[in-house]
Amino acid sequence: MAKKILTSITASAVAMFMLAGCAEQGLVADDGYNRTKTGALTGAIGGAIIGGSTGNHSGKRVLLGALLGGAAGAAIGYSLDQQANAVAKALGTGVSNDPLAELDPNRDIIVIKTPNYVKIIFRDRMMFRVNSATPQQTAQNKINKVGMVLQQYPQTIVQVAGFTDNSGSYYYNQDLSNRRAENVAYQFQNAGASNVSSIGCSYNAPVAPNTTASNKSLNRRVEVYLYPNTNVQINPCQQ
Repeated sequence: MAKKILTSITASAVAMFMLAGCAEQGLVADDGYNRTKTGALTGAIGGAIIGGSTGNHSGKRVLLGALLGGAAGAAIGYSLDQQANAVAKALGTGVSNDPLAELDPNRDIIVIKTPNYVKIIFRDRMMFRVNSATPQQTAQNKINKVGMVLQQYPQTIVQVAGFTDNSGSYYYNQDLSNRRAENVAYQFQNAGASNVSSIGCSYNAPVAPNTTASNKSLNRRVEVYLYPNTNVQINPCQQ
């Protein structure tokens, strides 16, 4: 019986990969990413397990569970891909798969796709004046553009995290990073985004050692996370 279930899961997973490939055809900015396929496979396996545990272990029930679960997984993956591309387009940039993008000092805005969420990085120099928690006008325009995109995805969970360098005390930077994240989150909400929260990380989780002025500039940032559900939500202060 277990072999029969496994065979159905495998066949369904292959089918979901094919469906996912069809779904990705609508992407414009970046259609080479595998999130949709990963979501489809995960959903297919989960659906097959559920279908096979409902008392009737027939191949039809397992296959149906796999197909339904795979379709749901593909939909979630495709939604994240859509959001990443829409956000990048609104910000006048592209979606980056470069693992070193966060260390590029010439990029003030970075949109990154991961298997579980979309991350947007705003460099501090284009966001705030020194020791200020109020976004500058250019930054406000960028935040509003993202917020308007997120209006189309009311189920998306939005998390805003503020980061500083290690200049000054930890507690001063904790307060500053928290106020910056709160102000950005508040502006997202005003622009129409739903399910928005914020967190200040002080100088935790630096992207580079706080040993030079250029590295410290990289560490001063605001990160925005777009999640499909709470199961994949992370604590950005502990990365």
